Amino acid sequence: MELRIFTEPQQGASYQDELTVAKAAERLGFDGYFRSDHYLKMGSVDGLPGPSDAWITLAGLARETGRIRLGTLVSPVTFRLPGPLAISVAQVDAMSGGRVELGLGAGWFADEHAAYGIPFPDNKHALLEEQLAIVTGLWGTPVGETFSFTGKQYRLADSPALPKPAQPQVPLIVGGGGPKRTPRLAAQYAADFNSGFSGVDETRGRFATVDEACRKIDRDPKTLTHSIAQVLCVGRDEAEIARRAAAIGREVDELRTNGLAGTPDEVVRKLERFAEAGTERAYLQVLDLADLEHLELVAAEVLPRV
Repeated sequence: MELRIFTEPQQGASYQDELTVAKAAERLGFDGYFRSDHYLKMGSVDGLPGPSDAWITLAGLARETGRIRLGTLVSPVTFRLPGPLAISVAQVDAMSGGRVELGLGAGWFADEHAAYGIPFPDNKHALLEEQLAIVTGLWGTPVGETFSFTGKQYRLADSPALPKPAQPQVPLIVGGGGPKRTPRLAAQYAADFNSGFSGVDETRGRFATVDEACRKIDRDPKTLTHSIAQVLCVGRDEAEIARRAAAIGREVDELRTNGLAGTPDEVVRKLERFAEAGTERAYLQVLDLADLEHLELVAAEVLPRV
């Protein structure tokens, strides 16, 4: 199973904090560094020094790393128009030498929109569907040809569809628990379907639903990576586990139930259960970016066993 590091910088992280974690992830053998795309903290943390833009951050990381995959989990369609988004992601992909992936979602956090003057429309899922069509259409248009699109939400006329990403097509990540629209969009557009923060049985059900959506359009479900996102809290003993849980404001028992928490052996066993449910990739949500020993422990005692 591939393991990727996934952070929430809006909770309080500088660019240097993210760079340190991304470089550690690369050095320790993790497959990627992914970050949320939010402009407002959540909960009682102070959020200092303040929010950072996901794609500006990833552009910097693209130039300061050399192997790991980089991307968002996920970018809300409410933040950016699809044409400029396609340009930004293509440019960051070129800057990275072809290591970028775009997680794209409808968006949900109304408060961050209000805080920074971003419209929060009722038709977010319609925006998502058309943005997926537009970014893939722009990237897939041959050089020298133009791309046009007429939808209910967006219209593009004779776009030169430039620049192109370094990859022939930047992999898209689509996720969520919706029973119909999300599996359909993942089957049509995604390279990675993410079942975020759900239990093993629920994840198995979501994977079955998206596999059926693939078969309905004659796509082999094996061509779609099945992934999970889970909060991480690993320690060598109960005291270390409790210390790490307290640092992120969570309870150990709750984390054991709802995340990847416990000793390395416990976490390996739970990942094995997710693997039996069809999981091929895990995004490990790391909430304490100062605790590099946490990553070192997981790299030494979990990563080689999954």
